[in-house]
Amino acid sequence: MIRLDDLAIFVCAADNGSLSAAARQHDVTPAVASAAMKRLEAELGARLLARSTRSLRLTPDGERYLQYARNALAEVNAGRDAVAHGRRMVGGNLSLSVPSDFGRNLMCRWLDEFQAQHPAVSLQVRISDRVADMFRQPVEVAIRYSPPDDSSLVALSLAPENRRVLCASPDYLARHGRPRTPADLRQHNCLRYLLSDMLHSQWTFFKDGTPIQVQVSGDRVCDDGELVHRWAVDGRGLAYKSRLDVLADLRSGKLEAVMEDYLGEPSPLDLVCTHRMSLSPTVRALRELLGERIARYLADR
Repeated sequence: MIRLDDLAIFVCAADNGSLSAAARQHDVTPAVASAAMKRLEAELGARLLARSTRSLRLTPDGERYLQYARNALAEVNAGRDAVAHGRRMVGGNLSLSVPSDFGRNLMCRWLDEFQAQHPAVSLQVRISDRVADMFRQPVEVAIRYSPPDDSSLVALSLAPENRRVLCASPDYLARHGRPRTPADLRQHNCLRYLLSDMLHSQWTFFKDGTPIQVQVSGDRVCDDGELVHRWAVDGRGLAYKSRLDVLADLRSGKLEAVMEDYLGEPSPLDLVCTHRMSLSPTVRALRELLGERIARYLADR
């Protein structure tokens, strides 16, 4: 395989009429420059330079090959410049994976705002509660609750203090009463959630820093967080949801928080990518906007 460094030595030697001059310009020894030429000629199966201790000239094959070598180096440099320019600008294609409830009810309007600020950005959004495999699927950035299971991923915090909250509609609570302790949940219809084929029927709460787990049951299970949210608003049972997802309904009175003497599970929201080199200006701008909007949303009364 032809090495770019060898091409650069060849072009520089041809331009200067000297392999030693090429070596000096590339900050290598004459022996290294000579080895580069030998590799290139062996790869091509042709002599490119006719050289002696005092002179150097292009062979006919060298003259034919020189322009191709120049073009190859120019293309590589142009590509490097394009990548560097792209990493300095907010624009281009951005593929996102977003949780169902958060994506439809909050993120969608913030993405509208983001594109209004940065019209050169094109978005591809996947709304799903299934955890995207970022190494196999064409997903550049994922918005996820809780820290990523894969420690090789890079997680940037968006809502580090977010927690789950137990809630139900006023109608459900009027008909079935308010649970006061985790043990009371065994007597209630709990709307359970299925994530990656795993049923989340063991809910954890905290009292004075001590975790308390309870096995819950109910007549509805779903793998879509937004549908669990809707069921709760419609009075179908108790939901244990991210506070971010249900905050608007808690404020409007469509849902009421219950068992507030107990702290819900931590549910931090993160922006996740595969590598720090993925943190382009576009990704950083999105993270900045989301962080500001989420903080404002949580603070609003």
